[in-house]
Amino acid sequence: MEPSKRFRAYLAGRGLPFTAARRAILEAVVSSRGHFDVDELRDRLRKRRVPLSAATVYRAMPLFVESGIVTETLRSGGRARYECAHAHHDHLECLRCGRVIEFADGELEKLQEEICRRHRFTPVEHSLGIRGYCSDCRGKAQA
Repeated sequence: MEPSKRFRAYLAGRGLPFTAARRAILEAVVSSRGHFDVDELRDRLRKRRVPLSAATVYRAMPLFVESGIVTETLRSGGRARYECAHAHHDHLECLRCGRVIEFADGELEKLQEEICRRHRFTPVEHSLGIRGYCSDCRGKAQA
């Protein structure tokens, strides 16, 4: 389902309005490329001359996550990072330059399923983020 329709249906199901602020945030989120945090999203909105407070954007993000429009991908330095929801994948994050490498690995997914089976655990969601140093920064990190 198209993101706007999906989000509207989600809000309607909870008796919440589709406000101008939520519309602006949705447009900024859907046009995003890559990962972002709330402050980056707010800066994008400000450049579009959409004056929303940080509190408004922070309060709206759980609605976008719960509706499946946005996925929280990484939590680094106490800050959540997000991306538009798409096919499942995991992340490698460089601690020096902040580069995020996305990857998908069928064998890793099978291993996670096996671990859940072994422990009689029913998964609902998962996120894997590995922090370290990319090949460009590895030598610099030791300097």
